[in-house]
Amino acid sequence: MTYLAIWLILLTMAKFDRRLFEMQSRIMKALAHPIRLFIVNELSNSERCVCELTEMVGVKMPTISRHLSILKNAGIIEEQKRGVQIFYRLAAPCVLNFFKCLTEVKKETLRKEGDFIKKCK
Repeated sequence: MTYLAIWLILLTMAKFDRRLFEMQSRIMKALAHPIRLFIVNELSNSERCVCELTEMVGVKMPTISRHLSILKNAGIIEEQKRGVQIFYRLAAPCVLNFFKCLTEVKKETLRKEGDFIKKCK
């Protein structure tokens, strides 16, 4: 195999990886808002209608709808219309593993900060 062939293979792999990381980035961007994190957390307990989420968060319905749309477009949640109401549920419950990871990162950061403060005393 020539160096050019190897280089072309690596270049193709790099492009594939870039697309994968871009997709992952879009999902992370969809989660990168406190209201959307709250919504995902609530939907992990049970499905909710827009009116329930609006009341829980304390913002107007268009604001909740915009956040729900972002989460839906990222494939994190899905909707089901029942009469005049729309109910939302998690489409990808595995996103909760990411929540657990964030909690562990924060715990470790706080532990390190505590260790640093103890050393400074």
